[in-house]
Amino acid sequence: MVSIIAQVFISGLLLGGVYALVSIGLTLIFGVCRVINFAQGEYLMLGIYGAFWLFHLLGIDPYISFLLITPLVFAFGILTQKMIIRPLLNSPASALVFATFGLSIVLQNGALLTWKSDPRSIQTSYSNHMIVIGDLVFNTPRLVILVVTVAIVIGLYFYLNRTYGGKALTAVAQDRVAAQLMGVDIYKVYRLAFAIGVGLEGLAGVLLLPIYSAEPTIGFNFCIIAFVVVVLGGMGNVFGAFFAGLIIGFVEAFSGFFISPQLQGALYFLIFVVFLIIRPQGLMGIIGAEEMGLK
Repeated sequence: MVSIIAQVFISGLLLGGVYALVSIGLTLIFGVCRVINFAQGEYLMLGIYGAFWLFHLLGIDPYISFLLITPLVFAFGILTQKMIIRPLLNSPASALVFATFGLSIVLQNGALLTWKSDPRSIQTSYSNHMIVIGDLVFNTPRLVILVVTVAIVIGLYFYLNRTYGGKALTAVAQDRVAAQLMGVDIYKVYRLAFAIGVGLEGLAGVLLLPIYSAEPTIGFNFCIIAFVVVVLGGMGNVFGAFFAGLIIGFVEAFSGFFISPQLQGALYFLIFVVFLIIRPQGLMGIIGAEEMGLK
C-alpha cells in the first residue's frame, strides 16, 4: 500500500508540473500588466500545433523545435500587446477582458477552420518511455516538464531579482507611476512581460506534444485549470503558481485514485471555492494586493 501511495504521489507531482508550467506565464502577465489574458491558452495551442507540423513535415523533434516555436510565439505576443493590449491599457478592465476573450475565440476558430477538429498526435521514442526506480515509475516526458518548470521558476527568480530588466518588471508590478517617474519605460516593460508570458505558453505547448494531442480546444481546457492555479497561488506570484500547480496535481491524482476519476475536476474546483472563502488573496498573495498594485 505504501508503494501505491508513493506512486500516486509521483503521478500527482508530475501532473502538477504540467499545470504549473501552463500557469506561470498567465500569472506573470497579470502581475506586471494587470491583464487577465483569456487568450493565454490559445498561445499554448499555437505552440503545440507548431511543434506538430514541424515534426510531421520536417521530422524535427519537439525537444528541438522549441528553439524555433518559443521565439515565434514570443514575437506573436509582442505583436498582440502592441496591436490589442496597449491601446486598451487605460480603458476599463472589462475592455481588456472582452478583447482577450475575443482574441481567444478568433484564434480557436481560426485553428478549427485551418486544421479541423481532429486530434493530431505524434509518436516519439520517448512518448511512452518510463524511468523505473524500485517500485516507482516516472513518465519521462512529464518528468522533463517538471524539470523545465523548476528551471523556469528559478530562472525567473534570478531574472526578476538580479537584472535591471527584471527589477524594472518588479517595479512596474508594484507601482507603475513611481516606476515611470524613475525613468522606466512602462510600455516596454508591459510588452516584455506579455511576450515572456505567452512565450512560456508556446514552450509549454511544445513540451506537451509528446503526451497530448494537438486540437483547437486544448488551450481552452488548460486555461481553465491555469486560472484555478493562478488564483490559488496568488495572482501575480510565480512561486505561488508553481506550488498551487503541484497542489492541484496532487488533488487530481489522489482523488482519482481514492474517490473517482469522474470527480477530479469537481473536487479541485470545490477546494478552489473553499480556499477563496478562507484566503481570498491566494496561497502566496498579499491582502489588498489588487488594490495596491502589488503581487
